Amino acid sequence: MLSKRIISCLDVRDGNLAKSIKFVDTKDIGDPVARAKKYYQEGLDELVFYDITASNEKRQIMLDVVSQVAEQVFIPFSVGGGLRSVDDCAAVLLAGAEKVNVNSAAVKNPDLIAQASRAFGAQAVVLSMDVLRVKPTPEIPSGYEIIIHGGRKAMGVDAIQWAKRGEDLGAGEIVVNSIDADGTKEGYEVRLTRLIADAVRIPVIASGGGGTPEHLYEVLTEGNADAALIASMLHYNEYTVGEIKRYLAARGIKIRERW
Repeated sequence: MLSKRIISCLDVRDGNLAKSIKFVDTKDIGDPVARAKKYYQEGLDELVFYDITASNEKRQIMLDVVSQVAEQVFIPFSVGGGLRSVDDCAAVLLAGAEKVNVNSAAVKNPDLIAQASRAFGAQAVVLSMDVLRVKPTPEIPSGYEIIIHGGRKAMGVDAIQWAKRGEDLGAGEIVVNSIDADGTKEGYEVRLTRLIADAVRIPVIASGGGGTPEHLYEVLTEGNADAALIASMLHYNEYTVGEIKRYLAARGIKIRERW
């Protein structure tokens, strides 16, 4: 059995660490570079950096901040936000990231996934999906819809079908961001995570809603997730990485024992 991973997300806006609830009411809460170093030293398995306004503002990602974070951490580090081409992806990798997260641009141009996978390998390409629970329709039979541009634009695309297509195009793993659970600290969208995890063969990372170690346990077991992404739990100093890992290990979850 592969070890489950604990991943933290740094949402960055104008160079500052930011946090929102359900993709709105975004507030600046600190220095992303300092937080990245702190979480790495605590034993974090991986780090994700999202430039959360790059896509909507149609600008390039902040490569200087990416480089600064990469200099502080020696764990897998993936970056997303405003990546619209293979050249954009290459720039992020050259700045120090090991993986690229494609989201909005991939929904509008699915071939971006295939192009990036051919250029850098599937292991370097992460399909990040922002998902909203909606009323099931023939177009969206699962009742989960893909939303782009930081939760601003509904696409009429079924999340389960998009996950399968992303895998077929060459994504190496999938991040499932639940807009409904984002920032609530009330638990992950376990049903959504399980539906996607059961539909694809590549690793699935649960994102949105983590508030307690129990929430991670639930999504890693009942949700069949390969990894859990956390933000508020660490950003507001409610838990340390070590505390979370020790809890999961005591519950029988195989984890990477670095804390």
